[in-house]
Amino acid sequence: MRRGAALVAMLLALLAGEAAPAAPDHSPLPRPRPVLMPRLLPVFAPPVDAVRPRLRPAARTAARSAPVRMSGAASASLAGMRSLWPRLRPSGLVRPAAAAVRAPAAPVATSSAGAVCGDRGIIGVRLAPIEGRLAGCGIDRPVRITSVDGVMLNRPATMDCETAKALKSWVKKGVKPHVKRLGGGVAKLEVASGYACRTRNNQPGAKVSEHGRGKAVDISAITLANGATLNVQSGWGKGAEGALLTRMHKSACGPFGTVLGPESDHFHKDHFHLDTADHRSGPYCR
Repeated sequence: MRRGAALVAMLLALLAGEAAPAAPDHSPLPRPRPVLMPRLLPVFAPPVDAVRPRLRPAARTAARSAPVRMSGAASASLAGMRSLWPRLRPSGLVRPAAAAVRAPAAPVATSSAGAVCGDRGIIGVRLAPIEGRLAGCGIDRPVRITSVDGVMLNRPATMDCETAKALKSWVKKGVKPHVKRLGGGVAKLEVASGYACRTRNNQPGAKVSEHGRGKAVDISAITLANGATLNVQSGWGKGAEGALLTRMHKSACGPFGTVLGPESDHFHKDHFHLDTADHRSGPYCR
């Protein structure tokens, strides 16, 4: 009966002039044209601080910061891998620079100028102990001398008291008696060197010089009151001046344990080296 009803409906539709329903159109739909977004100026961009919280939600941050539990084997394996990684240098750690060579500190005076070494004929100041940069250098009780037996030094010389007393003795008994009143008498000693922490003759690998122990002083000339000089380098072996220098050189052998001059070697061609070293065989003088 349902089929018959459908046929009756169709006939009624044809009689009424109605067209049959159109077949469905399966052709593809046209693609929509892309819509171009306008470029936003930087002034309308939201601040970075406002966006940053959205990029890192609190839940994710908390999840990342939570410790991860591992099995014993996995933890041991990870520890072994970390031991191979280089350790980071702490930010506050600064690599020390190469040690610089420091100049020796100037000796510090511990007294005012006046008589030293218990001798009124030795004028100078007492100094604090001196430590040398080389093994064997230094002076326990140094003095800086400015004059001996009334004769000025052209520059202060640092030494120990034993050497200062030997220098005074030589000036009093070996220099003045030979010069006498020549040129008005002895006025000044020209000091080439006093205390100096170095090896003998500045030779590499040599023993420490007596200068490094404060037991030596080098004299290059004797200046007279009238300004004339008895110069070791230019006057040695020449006439009356050479004769005076030879006698003064010889007179130093006794107060000093070592006396070297122009005839000893080329290192002493321009001065007398005088030191208070103690030699078993007695004074060494050349």
